[in-house]
Amino acid sequence: MAVEIANDETLKTQLSEHSKVVIKYYADWCGSCKLFSPKFKRLSGDERFTDTVFLEVDAEHSPEARKLAGVDTLPFFTTFKNGELIKALSTAKEESLVEMLSAL
Repeated sequence: MAVEIANDETLKTQLSEHSKVVIKYYADWCGSCKLFSPKFKRLSGDERFTDTVFLEVDAEHSPEARKLAGVDTLPFFTTFKNGELIKALSTAKEESLVEMLSAL
């Protein structure tokens, strides 16, 4: 599944329409965010996570989405199940995100 872009206007709809969602919060100036992008895209196509929707949110331009997840550093990842925040994590390690997704 492709990575989709979400923002303050579309995030709540995405969370209500999909049972499992992972969100990567990023900023254009964030080097670690840019380096993680290919990994996030690859994970979105991983057979283990076909039932999960992968979203990216520009934390600089989506203050409500950032507040919803308590984003304090970047890159920042959250998982939601049935619209409820399950886990939030600031990491640049793929293994940490895989562990988070596997627990979803």
